[in-house]
Amino acid sequence: MTGGSPRERRRELLADDPEAMADVTARLLDEMGTEDRDDEEIEAEHRASRLAAAREYAPDARLDEELQLRLTGPDTDAGALRFQWGDALLGPVEHAVSVAARTPVQLELTGISAGSTVVHARPVVPAVPPEPDVLGAPVVSAASTGMSALTELLAALESESDVREWARLFDTVETLSRALGKYDLDLGVTWYGADGGMRRARLTERGRHYVERLSETRDRDQPITISGRVTELRESGWVKVKTGTAKNAPAYDVRFEEPEELLRMRPGLGDNVHFRVRFRQRLDSVGTARSTEYTYLGPAAEQTSIPLEP
Repeated sequence: MTGGSPRERRRELLADDPEAMADVTARLLDEMGTEDRDDEEIEAEHRASRLAAAREYAPDARLDEELQLRLTGPDTDAGALRFQWGDALLGPVEHAVSVAARTPVQLELTGISAGSTVVHARPVVPAVPPEPDVLGAPVVSAASTGMSALTELLAALESESDVREWARLFDTVETLSRALGKYDLDLGVTWYGADGGMRRARLTERGRHYVERLSETRDRDQPITISGRVTELRESGWVKVKTGTAKNAPAYDVRFEEPEELLRMRPGLGDNVHFRVRFRQRLDSVGTARSTEYTYLGPAAEQTSIPLEP
C-alpha cells in the first residue's frame, strides 16, 4: 500500500472493494437526502429552479407548458410513433382535455423521443393572451385546467376509485382506453405547467379493465305520457311527437313494437296524440345515459305533463 493521507489510503481501499464503495455511496446519498428519481421528476425540478431564477428578475415570469405522452408496449422500444397510433390516440387526448377544460383546447406535436415512445406536445398559444385577473394574478390556461381534471380521473381509474365526479369526461376517456387496448399500449401522461408544477398519471391494463366494467349498462324503465302533435311518420313503426308549437319544444321518437298497430291508428301529420310510453334509459356505472328510447304502450286518456327530458 502506498503512503499518503488517511483519506487517500481509504480511497485506495475502497477502489479495491466495489461493494464497500457502493455502500459508502448509498450512505452518502441517503445523508444528502437524494433518492432515486426518474427523468420526469428531475426535469420538473430543473423547471422549478429555472422559474425561481427567472422570477428574481421578473416576478410574473412563467414557463412554457408541455405535455408528454409516454407509450409503452411490445412495439414501442424503437421510440417511434406509428401513424395508426397517432390517429387513434392523439385526437381523443385533445378532446378529453377540451371537455375537461369546458372549452376547445388545441394541442400541437413538437417531437418524438425514445425511452419507449414519448410524444412531446404543447398547447397552441392563443393569438391574444388572456389578461391577468383583477388582483394581478396570472390566468390559469385552459390546457392546464383540463390536464388537472384529466390526470385526476386517470389516477382514479388506475386505483379503481369512484369516478362519478368526472362523469362528463368518462366517454372521452373510454374512447382513449379502447384505442390503447386495441394496440396493447399503456399510457403515461406528464403535464408541465407554466407555474413550474408537474402532474402525472397513467392508464394501464388495470385502468382499462376498470373502464370496461364501468361501461357496462343496466336498464331503467319508467312509464310516462307524451302528448303533442305528430310531425313525422314511418311505416316501420316510428312516429315523432312534438310537445309544443315553439321551435325548440321537445320532440320524442316513439317506437311501435308492432308497426301494424300504428297503421291501424291511421294518424296524420299534425294530429294531436296522447301516448302512454315506456321510457327506457341504459345507464352505465358512472350514471351516464348511454341510450334512451320511448316504446308505445297504449293510448292515454288525457294530456299529462312529461316529467323527464328526452
